[in-house]
Amino acid sequence: MIARGVPGNRTTLFLLQNTPVLLFIVLIVGFGMMSPRFLSLVNFVNIVVQAAHIGIIAIGMTFVLLVGGIDLSVGANMYVVAAVLGLFLQDLPLSVSFPLVIAIGVSFGWVNSWFITRLRVPAFIVTLSTLFVGRGLALYFSGNKMVGFSPSVLSLGRASYLGVPSAIWAFAIVFVVAWLTLSQTTFGRQVYAVGADPEASAKAGIDVRRILVAVYCIAGGCAAIGGLVSLSQVAVASSTFGFQKEFPVIAATVLGGTSLFGGRGGVLGTVFGAVLIQTVENGLVMTNADPYLYPLVISAIIFIAVLVDSSRSAILERLERRQIRVERG
Repeated sequence: MIARGVPGNRTTLFLLQNTPVLLFIVLIVGFGMMSPRFLSLVNFVNIVVQAAHIGIIAIGMTFVLLVGGIDLSVGANMYVVAAVLGLFLQDLPLSVSFPLVIAIGVSFGWVNSWFITRLRVPAFIVTLSTLFVGRGLALYFSGNKMVGFSPSVLSLGRASYLGVPSAIWAFAIVFVVAWLTLSQTTFGRQVYAVGADPEASAKAGIDVRRILVAVYCIAGGCAAIGGLVSLSQVAVASSTFGFQKEFPVIAATVLGGTSLFGGRGGVLGTVFGAVLIQTVENGLVMTNADPYLYPLVISAIIFIAVLVDSSRSAILERLERRQIRVERG
């Protein structure tokens, strides 16, 4: 009976693991049939540029999800960075102002980690609270008004190097650093270990608290970088800047194969998930879809991502239990 169930489970698992690829193919074909302009090279480059800030933030979210955490405050982090840069650091060169606001983003993540690791408050509650606190502070600083930026910030958003837009360069650099960190370093292996079993990791000598602090700081730093990339592409930041960005970010991460339950996933899938979500938004625009459909479609994507993740995790657990039974037998 067990042997007969395994092939079916493995086939279903294969389909679940490749759901983003299948969705991407369907979207490309569907939108391409409805709008020939969608299939142009210029539009695909535009999709990646538009997906860059979501992808960068999602890479940081990947670290948090890998340890079984969550960060709902990334959108507020973006807005705090934009408010500080536009209101207080206008006269500083970018070589000084950008590192400063990235440090603010990292500090935002550290505050989250302090409440989570020291006071043992659930990550969902902590980051939901800092979401409102961060946005409230930024609204207080800005007076609920538009925040403008220096011409140098805007020119950076329009710049390109070797024919590649600066946003894609930033996306690629963050991806390479994150991929090397997770796949080639001891810290990366410890992140996976903590996500798989924090108690066993602690018994093995891993400083679990240090890992948790690090991943939330990474998420905060990536949120700040993503915010910088996003605001460099707009003339001003309104009070809705970064609003509800946590939802497409989490959807991109989970669609890319990172489990909400920790221990499984990676940044390569996250990049693909971010591009997939932006492909949906771009396709809706190119086909002149009703704007009221946008949140419905994104909500459907988030639902699919969570459903796929829970189904994938359940099948993996069954396969692992069967493997243990076979080995014991």
